[in-house]
Amino acid sequence: MNVRPYRQEDVPLMTAIWNEVVAQGIAFPQEELLTARTADAFFASQSACGVAVDEGGIICGLYILHPNNVGRCGHICNASYAVASEYRGRHIGRALVLDCMRTAKTLGFLVLQFNAVVATNRSARHLYESLGFRQLGEIPRGFRMNDGHYETICPYYIEL
Repeated sequence: MNVRPYRQEDVPLMTAIWNEVVAQGIAFPQEELLTARTADAFFASQSACGVAVDEGGIICGLYILHPNNVGRCGHICNASYAVASEYRGRHIGRALVLDCMRTAKTLGFLVLQFNAVVATNRSARHLYESLGFRQLGEIPRGFRMNDGHYETICPYYIEL
C-alpha cells in the first residue's frame, strides 16, 4: 500500500469514499454529500490531499489537510481521514495519518489538531494516541450522530 498526493483522475473514487463516511453520520461533521461538481472544488481547496492506493492501484482511503484557523493561529492545521469500509482494519488509517503529518510539516505547519473526534470512535482514538497525539479534553454533546443522539467529542493535537 502506498500513499501519494491525489490526482484529478482520483476524484470520483475519493468522492465515493468521502460520501460513504459522511452518509454513515458517525465521524465527519459534514452532512451534505459531495457531487461530481462540488468534489472537484472541495478537494482542490485543501492545502493537500493524499490517497492510499493498494497493490492493484485501487484507492482505498484518503486524507484532506488544511489550516485549522487563520492569522496568529494559521500554523495549526486540521485533517480528516476516510478509509473505504471494505479496507478498514488494515492499518491504512495509520499510513494516511503518518503521511499527512509529514506533509503538514513540509507545508510549514507546527501543530496538527483534530477538533471533533467522537468519543465512541475507539479505533481512531487508539490510533491517534499510539502516534503521540494528546487529548485536550472533552466536549459533552459536541457531535450529533446520524440517529440524532449526541456524543462527546475529544479534541486531539500533536506538535509536528
